[in-house]
Amino acid sequence: MTILEANRFSSLVGEIYDAAVDPAQRSAALEQVAGFVGGSAVTILSRDAARLSIEIHQHYGTESRFRELYRDRYVELDPLLDRHLDLPVEQTIGVADVMPYSDFVATSFYREWVEPQGAVDLATVTLERSNVRTTILQVMRGRSRGTVDDAMRERMRLLAPHIQRSRIMGRQIRARSHTVADLAEVLDALSTAICLFDADGRVVHANAACRQMLADGDLLAIVGDRIVVRNTQADKIFRSLFDAVADGGTSSADRRRIELMTSADGQHYLAHAFSLTPQRSLQRDAAASVLFLQKASMVPQLATDAIAAAFRLTPSEMRVLTAIVALGGVPDIAAKLGIAETTVKTHLGRLFEKTGAGRQADLVKIAAGFAAPFVQATGPDDVV
Repeated sequence: MTILEANRFSSLVGEIYDAAVDPAQRSAALEQVAGFVGGSAVTILSRDAARLSIEIHQHYGTESRFRELYRDRYVELDPLLDRHLDLPVEQTIGVADVMPYSDFVATSFYREWVEPQGAVDLATVTLERSNVRTTILQVMRGRSRGTVDDAMRERMRLLAPHIQRSRIMGRQIRARSHTVADLAEVLDALSTAICLFDADGRVVHANAACRQMLADGDLLAIVGDRIVVRNTQADKIFRSLFDAVADGGTSSADRRRIELMTSADGQHYLAHAFSLTPQRSLQRDAAASVLFLQKASMVPQLATDAIAAAFRLTPSEMRVLTAIVALGGVPDIAAKLGIAETTVKTHLGRLFEKTGAGRQADLVKIAAGFAAPFVQATGPDDVV
């Protein structure tokens, strides 16, 4: 291979890998493959191990009607295809390697499928073989180039591993893209605000609920790529959560740690943060920790029956618990329910006794544990 040919080969390999990232470049890359090896058409196809079907993955230079004819009729007449079920991967063969060329031109496969496309020969190389299927690169040799020669075999052998690695990379990239997109869609459906941070505390991803919370700015705001907290009490709790994460707090106790934060407008939020990985050396933009924030409010039709059954609460006790979550203070609860403060305190004592809680904040946490994260808000006061 001359220096010019080596440079051309290097450039082609780059185009092959570029096609893994950008599928729109696949056809152009196959065109370059055809030119480099001296072919007129290129097809990447696979044959199942039972030899019952084929799948054409990529192609260049072959009309659709000939692809359909090959798949429906002539695949069984191809003298090269099934030879690759037993050949080593990356071994290139031409027709002359499996049968006399004079016998090949007498076949209906040559007369009815190869020759009408202006071709005189075929060469194939195995790209990948598993227990399920074998994938090959098939290159047709145009009439002007003559039959397959050793130079063509060698060039196809050199390109085969790069084409296959590009295919694997493409599959991984697509799978990752689908996974990320699917995960983002799931996270956006949650009413709980979720924010992912890298090892340096920069925001990597925020779901829809978190983005809305940041836009509202009552509890949190974002400056650059970092989150800031709007008041001293919430900021202290926020920092304590992430101090525990930074210290490697991955024990079950750390993971169960939930704090109650209060926004500037008096709304209560449950906050929970933990590390996603114990590794210290993470790439930039890799998610290292996660923060969950949920407004401490109730959806009575969803949560009250479950809470009442779990702790054997009376209807009056359940009304007081719901009011605690929504309002907080005893005077406000008494005014809202139209009962005496002493009555509220009596119910509050029974709630502590039945739930094991020691303070109102613990009652809020217990109640929030019965909320359904996928429930969508139906109004400005129905956030869950």
